[in-house]
Parts: sequence; structure tokens; C-alpha cells
Amino acid sequence: MSSPDDGVIVVVPVLNEEKHLKTCIDALLRQDCKAITAIVIADGGSTDATRQIARDLCSAHAVVRLVENPKRIQSAAVNLVAASSMPGAILVRADAHADYPNDFVSLCVEALRDHEAETVVVPMRTVGLQPFQRAVAAAQNSLLGNGGSAHRRNTESRFVDHGHHAAFRRSFFLRIGGYDETFTHNEDAEFDVRAVAAGGRIWLCAEAMITYYPRGRLDSLSKQYFNYGRGRARNMIAHRSRPKLRQLAPLLISGSALASLIAIPVIPEAALVPIAYACLYSGWSVFASVRTRDPAVLGMGVAAAAMHVSWSVGFVKMAIEAGLRRSASA
Repeated sequence: MSSPDDGVIVVVPVLNEEKHLKTCIDALLRQDCKAITAIVIADGGSTDATRQIARDLCSAHAVVRLVENPKRIQSAAVNLVAASSMPGAILVRADAHADYPNDFVSLCVEALRDHEAETVVVPMRTVGLQPFQRAVAAAQNSLLGNGGSAHRRNTESRFVDHGHHAAFRRSFFLRIGGYDETFTHNEDAEFDVRAVAAGGRIWLCAEAMITYYPRGRLDSLSKQYFNYGRGRARNMIAHRSRPKLRQLAPLLISGSALASLIAIPVIPEAALVPIAYACLYSGWSVFASVRTRDPAVLGMGVAAAAMHVSWSVGFVKMAIEAGLRRSASA
């Protein structure tokens, strides 16, 4: 195995991240890790001020670099940097929509070394800055919104089968082919399936929790979760894996609510099902709002419902498309 002390490359995939890029890079520049050889901003063709902000950061800090990511998506950005000639045995992935503690990189590097892991994942705490974003954050931080995902809750460090990607041994990342660039979303979960199959060990470093800033608009949140659902379905189909209970929950909620709405003309009592779900989302929102003393959190039920429905629609659409393709080729 490569030594984690041979240098660290941090890659930040971006596309129209003018609101968050400087905060992210400033946090990475404050890292106490002395082994960082480059902080690479991989731009996928931004049309806002992202590129100018990146150029200004490059001018001010020699360690910061800007590269073009012609394929636009995050998976391609990380692969591009991993396959480059830049020196560094460790690859750290940092999302622009996040903020990082000063010891984030050093904790990830130490975890790779101390636990002889190939990949390090980290927990994330979602924080909102404007009202609807705070509602989304409350939903994503709650059991209602995250289903108990290990990297979305307070947890202890341990080996896991999936999590929010943070660091890789570069040689291992390249050996198993990096990210599958046909995945625009859920590329991390797909990678983890192959990583475990190849004998890789994934360590969840609870001490390296990051702060994530969620989507601040309902349409962008819905689109994000629609793509998550598509990616999850495609991942399961590709690797013939079974969904976990927390992944089935949005499908059960959305499916039963839709079926009940259709059945109301025939069975009026079926209206009790969507009413029950509405009460669940509303009650959870009221409780959370009172607990946090934040009126904006009253919107978390809307955010959670949008997440569940959009994820379910994306999942089902991908499953149907895959079924049709199999039928056509049979």
C-alpha cells in the first residue's frame, strides 16, 4: 500500500457554485495537514461567477489550481484528477456545498493509515442559511428525512459499507477503475459496492464531521432527489443488490399514498392513508420547530415529502426503463 504521508491531493468538483466556493476553499486552505500538494477546483463549465472566483483563488494561493472538467459531472472531475500526473498518494474529495473543520484532511489521512483502510467516509451535519434551506436541513438531519443512514446521524467510527466520500488511497481508487462516469448521481454508492467486492475497507471517521449546505429551492431539491432515486435504482440493477428498509420507506409511503388517492372514488375510507401521512409530516415539523425555536423548520414536512416523492419517482422511472430495455433486447 502507498503511504498516506506521500502527499494529498484535494479535488473540488464544481458547477455554478459561486455562493459556496470561496467558503469551501478557505476552509481547505486552513487545514492543519502539511502534506497537501494541491487543492484542485475541477470546473464543469460554470456560467456564473464560479470561474472568476476560482481564478482569483489561484492567483492568491499557489496550492490552488483550476482545471477544466469537460464531462461536467462530479464523478468525471474526481477521475480526471486521480488519473493526472499531480503528485500525491491520497485523494481527498471535497464538495463545494460544504464547510470543513481545520483537521478534516489530517483526520482522514490518519484514519487511512491507522485502520489500514482504502476509503474514508465521514458524517455530515446539514445546515441551512435561509428559511427554506433551514427546513431542508431539518428534514435531512432527521430520521424522517434520512432514514437512519449512518453518515447522516451522530455515530461512532467503524467500518461500514457506504458513506459520504472523503478520502481514498489513490492507487486503490485507480485500480478498481475510479468512479463509473455513466452515473451522474449515486456514483459514490456504486463505487463502494465495487470497493468492498475488491477487498477494500471503508472506514467511517466520526471525528471528521463536515457541514453541508442543502438546496435552497423546492425545485432544485426535487430534481436532486429525483436523480438520487434514479441512481440508486440503476446501482441496484447493475449489481443485483437488494434495497434496505430505509430505501424502501419512500417507495412505500409514496406508492401507498398514490394508490389510496386513486381508490378514494371507490373506497372513500382510503382517504385516511394520505391524511395520516400529512399528519405525520405536519406533526414532525411542528415538533421540530418547537424544539429548535425556528419557525422556518415548519417547512421541513414539505421538504421531506418532496424528497420522498421525487426519490420514488426517479427510482420507479429508472426501474421501468431498465425493464423495457430488457424486454426489447429479449
